[in-house]
Amino acid sequence: MLQAMHILIISGLSGSGKSIALNLLEDAAYYCVDNLPPQLLQPLVDQLGQQGYGKIAVAIDIRGGGGIETLPQQLDTLRAQKHDVQFLFLDSKTETLRKRYSETRRRHPLASDERTLSESIAEERVRLARVAELGHHIDTSDLKPNALREWIRQFITANGDHKEPQTLTLSFESFGFKHGLPLDAELVFDVRCLPNPHYEPDLRPLTGRDQPVIDFLEAEPDVLKMRDDIAHFVETWLPAYIRDNRSYLTVGIGCTGGQHRSVTFAWLLNQALKEKGFQTTLKHRDIKRNRLDH
Repeated sequence: MLQAMHILIISGLSGSGKSIALNLLEDAAYYCVDNLPPQLLQPLVDQLGQQGYGKIAVAIDIRGGGGIETLPQQLDTLRAQKHDVQFLFLDSKTETLRKRYSETRRRHPLASDERTLSESIAEERVRLARVAELGHHIDTSDLKPNALREWIRQFITANGDHKEPQTLTLSFESFGFKHGLPLDAELVFDVRCLPNPHYEPDLRPLTGRDQPVIDFLEAEPDVLKMRDDIAHFVETWLPAYIRDNRSYLTVGIGCTGGQHRSVTFAWLLNQALKEKGFQTTLKHRDIKRNRLDH
C-alpha cells in the first residue's frame, strides 16, 4: 500500500510568483514539478509514491492546456486516498502583472496578435476563476520575492511539516487602506478608529513592531477591547470555515498607512489566538512603505 503524501498544488495567474514558490519548495526538500498538465497529476502522485517520496509540489495553471476544470475532482480523489493535499492560488493586480511582464519582456501564455496583454490577463482570470476558490488565495502584488519566499516558508511550516492533521491555519495580515485592500483576505477589520501613534512625534518614525508603539496602543482600553472582540469573533466562526473545507483563513487588519496600528493589532491578535492553541502566521504587507504615511 502506498504511503500518504503531503501534496502542495500551486496555481495562479502567470507572473504572480509561482516559480519563486517552487524554487523555495525545492530547497525545502519537496519534489517539484512545474507546468504539469492536470490529467497527469494522479499518475505523477502514484509514481512518486511508489518511489517513496513524501512531499511533492506541483504547479498547474493555464500553460497546461485543457483539463484544468477537472482539478477540483482530482483534489477530492487525492484526499479520499488519504493524501494531505494543500492548495495555493497566487494572484496579483492587473497593473502589477503588466509591469512585471514589461520588465521581463516575457510573452503571456495567452497572448496573440489579436489579444493585448491586458486582455490576456483578463481572459486568464476568467479561465482560472473556479480554480481560484479551491484553497488559500494570496495576493503577491505588493510582495517582494524575499517576502513571498518567507510567506511560503511559513505556510509549509504550518501546514506541511507537522505530524498531526491540521484543520485550519489563521494568517493575520496588516495593511494600509490607502494602498488598497488585500486581495487574499477573507475577513477584513478596520482599526482606524483607534488612537493613532502617527500624531505622537516620538512614535511617528517607528512602526507597530517597536515596543514604544506597542506600549502606547496597549495602554488604550479600546485597543484591548477591540482585540478581544475580534479574537472572539474569529474563534466563534472558525468551525464554519472548517466545515467549508478551508485549510487557511486570512484576516486583514487595516489602518491608514499600514505602519503603526494595524501592525501592532495584527501582532496582538496573532499572539492571542496562538496562545489558545491555533496555528497562525503573521505578515505585514505595507510596513516597508514610507513610514511617514499614517
